[in-house]
Amino acid sequence: MSHLVEDAERALHIEDVDRAFLLKVVQPSLVGLIDGSISTLAPLFAAAFASGDSHIAFLVGTAAAIGAAISMAFAEGLSDTGEHTGRGHPAIRGLIVGLATFVGGIFHTIPFLVPDITLALYLAYLVVGIELIVISYIRFYYFKLSFWSSIAQVVFGGALVFLAGVLIGNA
Repeated sequence: MSHLVEDAERALHIEDVDRAFLLKVVQPSLVGLIDGSISTLAPLFAAAFASGDSHIAFLVGTAAAIGAAISMAFAEGLSDTGEHTGRGHPAIRGLIVGLATFVGGIFHTIPFLVPDITLALYLAYLVVGIELIVISYIRFYYFKLSFWSSIAQVVFGGALVFLAGVLIGNA
């Protein structure tokens, strides 16, 4: 009988650890990836279309990724102390969100190191598609959301921001 109680307590502890990992690591990382991947699209593609210059687009994309990372790190770190919510230490959450935001923003900026703007744009489109699929998969895997519903939601948000960048860049 005592083995059953010990096994139940161990299972509850594992569930608490998994829930804490989701709350303290996965969720802040996902927020950062989503913000970095989507919020940097408009300035990056506006710069690419307005200037027709890969180097300018790369500089704007890098600045957007760094700015978004700093902003998101501070926003997350200052949002709460973590004492009442159980979300963990604010500085650690801020660091996680900031790093994930930078990663989300810089990956689709890297193709603009290619001097040919047309090739850089096609590579960036591919990278954005991969980013959106990865975000959807993380939502599916960790939060048990429908993969296809998640794809639709993430692509819709990304498409809105991308279109804003294209329209502004072609104005």
